[in-house]
Amino acid sequence: MANLKAIRDRIKSVKNTKKITEAMRLVAAAKVRRAQEQVTSTRPFADRLAQVLYGLQNRLQFEDADLPLLKQRQVKSVGLLVISGDRGLCGGYNNNVIRRAQNRAQELKQQGIDYRYVLVGRKAKQYFERRNQPIDAEYTGLEQIPTAAEASMIADELLSLFLSESVDKVELIYTKFVSLISSRPVVQSLLPLTAQGLEAQDDEIFRLTTRGGEFQVEREKVTTPLEALPQDMIFEQDPVQILDALLPLYLNNQLLRALQESAASELAARMTAMNSASDNASELIGTLTLSYNKARQASITQEILEVVGGAAALSG
Repeated sequence: MANLKAIRDRIKSVKNTKKITEAMRLVAAAKVRRAQEQVTSTRPFADRLAQVLYGLQNRLQFEDADLPLLKQRQVKSVGLLVISGDRGLCGGYNNNVIRRAQNRAQELKQQGIDYRYVLVGRKAKQYFERRNQPIDAEYTGLEQIPTAAEASMIADELLSLFLSESVDKVELIYTKFVSLISSRPVVQSLLPLTAQGLEAQDDEIFRLTTRGGEFQVEREKVTTPLEALPQDMIFEQDPVQILDALLPLYLNNQLLRALQESAASELAARMTAMNSASDNASELIGTLTLSYNKARQASITQEILEVVGGAAALSG
């Protein structure tokens, strides 16, 4: 009977764990929806900014504009902005982006280029602090659904490093969202900005749907038609001054989008991990239930044999 009680307790424990993993999966799904709504709400500003930059790009030769954010310098030091999460239980999300950052730092070191980190997320902070890596700034405890204010705060730090010539280049290492079960750590140059980097690109919106009772995240491309500014348009200010004011906004928008991609990747990874944990719990419950039934049947059979043996002894 002690064995039966142990199996019953184990089944109860696994069922409680399954309830927790199911709840965490649903919470992650709700946050993916919130992330989707934020991407949608920030699109009008991004579209308008792209329209203006596209118009200025056609009217100006960016290469001739003497602007700090467009200035190319000999690269002696690189700032690596690494975006990770604050929490675990999301599969290999944090480990993958940290490994990508570490590999990139090793590549720079082999080229004789100095590097320093700007870290977003507690996991990256803990990892690189333990290894005594050069860290200029850390940002932890941010909202799981990134905000423009947070992106602006991080962008200000990057601009300070670049404009003070503490670093000659800034690279962004984050997790690009591919699908609900797939994400990919990528390296992207942030500063200095280039004319090619300001070209219009198709935007994408994440949509969380359900199909056959299962969550799915779909990517929908949104093409924004860009038109050149009228040739007879008169600027009250020098177009170069307008461009100088808009480039930091463009950088903020790029950074916000990377934070959104990373958040969507983390939440999708957590959904997948919790879904797998729930499936494993269901399988374990089935196995334990079978073991319990076998043990119970053996116990009943043993009791019957004892009763029959006792009766036979009495009759003898």
